[in-house]
Amino acid sequence: MSFAGWTPELGLALAMLIPLAGAAAIISFARFPVLRETATMATAGLLLANVIPLVIAVGQGARPELQIAQIADGLDIAFRLEPLGAVFAAVASTLWIVNSLFSFGYMNNNNEKNKPRFYFFFAIAIASAMGVALSANMLTLFVFYEALTLSTYPLVAHKENETSRRGARIYLLILLGTSLGLLLPATVMTYAIAGTTDFIQGGLLAQAGVGLAMGGTLLFLYAYGIGKAALMPVHPWLPNAMVAPTPVSALLHAVAVVKAGVFTMLKVVIYIFGPGFVQTLPAADWLAGIAAVSIVLASVIAMTKNNLKARLAYSTVSQLSYITLGAMLATPAALIGGALQIVMHAFAKITLFMGAGAFYTATGKSNVTDTRGYGRYMPWLFGAFLMGALSITGIPPFGGMWPKIFLSLGALDAGQTWIVYALVASSILNVGYLIVIPARAFFSPPTEAPTREFKGAPKLTVIPPVLTGCAALALFFLVEPLYNYLLPIFGEGVTP
Repeated sequence: MSFAGWTPELGLALAMLIPLAGAAAIISFARFPVLRETATMATAGLLLANVIPLVIAVGQGARPELQIAQIADGLDIAFRLEPLGAVFAAVASTLWIVNSLFSFGYMNNNNEKNKPRFYFFFAIAIASAMGVALSANMLTLFVFYEALTLSTYPLVAHKENETSRRGARIYLLILLGTSLGLLLPATVMTYAIAGTTDFIQGGLLAQAGVGLAMGGTLLFLYAYGIGKAALMPVHPWLPNAMVAPTPVSALLHAVAVVKAGVFTMLKVVIYIFGPGFVQTLPAADWLAGIAAVSIVLASVIAMTKNNLKARLAYSTVSQLSYITLGAMLATPAALIGGALQIVMHAFAKITLFMGAGAFYTATGKSNVTDTRGYGRYMPWLFGAFLMGALSITGIPPFGGMWPKIFLSLGALDAGQTWIVYALVASSILNVGYLIVIPARAFFSPPTEAPTREFKGAPKLTVIPPVLTGCAALALFFLVEPLYNYLLPIFGEGVTP
């Protein structure tokens, strides 16, 4: 329920101002841990309270707009919320609350330093993600996309050792290199062709009558310029960023960064190119093939990783390629599958990362082989991990099943049956590198029994993954309202 005087237009502004105000409060309370954490939770709660009525308004047909500045004719810093952006905003604001709770337990019990800086940049990153979600055009989205990269760099480098600095440099180099070297030129070319970068139903470039050669060139520039989508071979920033504390890994994989990437990919295909135009481009077939190969290859690499976070990182590379695949197939079913994957993957993957972080906090161990037998000592934790793994794999009754179904239908609609086999292979590999972890924890004898003093993981690191694991289950049953909510992205009369 919105407060008195609230309007959807005001809500757009507050979606970014609330996290920024929270960041200021966090720094103000830098020396007072209780007040700092209270400010973090209050800010996250206020943001969600602001986003909920926005989501409801969009579901009722509203498309709130807010113009901040006009740089030139057709170049505005402006916001406009539609169903896809509303879903992304809802996911990010909901998971910020859960991730903050987990962060308190993780950061305090692992004696992490520089906590005020950590929570400050976390809030800035959420504000940037909100800007991405609410953008009315590519120019505005590009500005906040870059702000998200810069605000998460200190989080990746948080530990301030040589390993974290190296990982952060790779993170920054690849993400800035792809966006400035490819995404920015694509945006400039779009403006030169169409006289604007606005997101338009049916596709800006389709309405401008762009030819196949130029359309294919732009599609390649956008696909690889959106480096946060981690399409191979511009994916190495993602496993290198795993040097960060686990709450940052959860932010990167589930709440903001990679979701901003694949969200941008879908926005570009739906509103800059237009699905119908993309289906005519030979370049889209090539990119769909690269995405399908990435799905399988990243899964194979994940199986070789013993470090738990490294395995989950390559799992994310694979799972993000589902969304790129849906975008390049560009059929209604495939695009719905990609949009659903944003939601389903977010809740499942944050469950897995928080589970890995809780296990590390309890044991000081971080390898897959270290989990043997620990399920009997931490059943809630590994039960939650199992739910997240089942959802990623696509096993019912978990929400991760639905994107695979819609993407398979989309591949059949596009006449690319072979892609269905890639999706099946991915699910089989998911069993081999994800389901095996809780199976090892519950059914294998421990390598060494914990001492009598072993107390398990702190509650604040266990409760959040249990909640998100249960959400991954609930999402299986909530797919119909989510599907109906997303349908307007295609315009009138289109039903996947």
